[in-house]
Amino acid sequence: MDAKEVLVIKNIPQAPRTKKATSAVVGLLRGRSLAGQFLAFQLVVVAVVLIAVAAVSVTQSNREFREVRGQRMIAVAENMASTPIVRDRSENAPADPFAARALAPEVDRAVALSGATLAEILGPDGTVRASSEPSRIGARMDLGPSRADEGRAWFGDADIDGTHSLVGQVPILSGDGTVLAVASVSERYPSVWTLLSGAGERLLIYLGLGAALGMVASWLLSRRIKRHTRGLEVAEIASLADHREALLHSIREGVIAVNNDGDITVLNDSAQELLGITGAAVGRRVDTVGLEPAVVSFLTSCDDGRDGESAEDTVIATRTRVLALSRRATTSQGQRIGTVTTMRDSTELAALQGQLSSHKSVTDTLRAQTHEFANQLHTISGLVQLGEYDSVRDLVGALTRRRAEISDAVTQRISDPAVAALLIAKTSLAAESGVALDLDPDSHLAALDPALATDVITLLGNLIDNAVDVSVGSPDARVTVHIDDRNGLAISVLDSGPGVPEHLREAIFARGVTSKPDVPGGRGIGLALVRLVTAQHGGTVEVRDSPAGGAEFLVRLTPTVDSHA
Repeated sequence: MDAKEVLVIKNIPQAPRTKKATSAVVGLLRGRSLAGQFLAFQLVVVAVVLIAVAAVSVTQSNREFREVRGQRMIAVAENMASTPIVRDRSENAPADPFAARALAPEVDRAVALSGATLAEILGPDGTVRASSEPSRIGARMDLGPSRADEGRAWFGDADIDGTHSLVGQVPILSGDGTVLAVASVSERYPSVWTLLSGAGERLLIYLGLGAALGMVASWLLSRRIKRHTRGLEVAEIASLADHREALLHSIREGVIAVNNDGDITVLNDSAQELLGITGAAVGRRVDTVGLEPAVVSFLTSCDDGRDGESAEDTVIATRTRVLALSRRATTSQGQRIGTVTTMRDSTELAALQGQLSSHKSVTDTLRAQTHEFANQLHTISGLVQLGEYDSVRDLVGALTRRRAEISDAVTQRISDPAVAALLIAKTSLAAESGVALDLDPDSHLAALDPALATDVITLLGNLIDNAVDVSVGSPDARVTVHIDDRNGLAISVLDSGPGVPEHLREAIFARGVTSKPDVPGGRGIGLALVRLVTAQHGGTVEVRDSPAGGAEFLVRLTPTVDSHA
């Protein structure tokens, strides 16, 4: 026996070894292919059905034979018992040595008329006095359950010379009601083949057609199974399934497969952790397992990789994570059967990207200030060369006062140095883009814990950058910032841009494409970081229409912040 045979046997459910039927099935299937095993099982089922039909037919024919022929046997026995010569000879039979010879024609006539196997005249004790089978004269027949010796007609089963027969018995009575003898007519039960044949040729034809059609159907079905299993056997399929499970649940990347109907077909452990769902989601639609709308939209959209080309990586921010997803279509035999999406946890990477953006913002601010200072120095240099010393003094004073005004406007309301520095830098950077950045006079912010200050800078920096981007080129381009920490921490950023359509107000916080700086409905990962950082502090972020036009982004960190007055 080779290894393949052993594996096939192991996949067959085992019953107690003492059962011969199990041993026979195992012996029949040993070494056979999956299609061969299925064909064998189907043939066994067909055979069982045919045997059951035949058994029912034989049972029904036996019952009909007993009822119909039993009444016939009694009728023949009554006719024989009512014959005068039978009555006369039966009355004198014990003392008449010629009774058997005289009654022989009557018993033979009964056999000829009824088609019975045997006709006899019995004494009340069961002794055969006359018989259509002369060798039985003088033999004794056990009346058993017969009631004929009690004066009642009876029919039933009996063994005559070892042959199972249907017997009808009628008493032969004297004038005073005494039982003189018993008229007995019997017929052998037909064989099984005779009963089947008697059931009609159509039954045999139907049984034959059923067997033929069952065998053909079983063969076709086994071929279909073999085709759909790619010719793989049970052990090979089991091995592939084991390897598939091992690979899916051991890789660190999340994997989720969705078929054409939107049902989840594969979900590994990493995907369950990243998406916050359980393995019970397999087999259910993606929009019924509690996934966020942006993830559902991505998994069910038709924009995926085809012909072996993967779609661009897409960044989607859930309320607790930032995920980088890549999806491609899957096909089988040239037909699209769904999509497979891989995902990576990019939360830390997104945080680093936010920090990098902050550094880039500082760099841009320094660049803008350097450019502004260079222009101012050139102007001062020119005035000195012209000898306009009073003009130089006036220009330097004006620049100093303007810088002081900007710094005082921020530092009087914002006590945290990091946040204040960010607002001052963003003011200069926005001015270079032609946008005025104002701090609401009602703003107030005490010094923050360094860790919280870092997160506030991330929130404020991304919101201001987005507001400046959309306000460039608008009439009276302006961005207004309001910060208040007197009841928790609330940050509001208003812009003069076109605003955000209501149907996109959730999507802009969820989706961005890593390979493009701008995405319809959102700009990169900035707003996703805003929601993620806000959620980490137990807060909320929303977008609504600004009273002066444009959009207003409002962040609330609901717990009271730990600040230093």
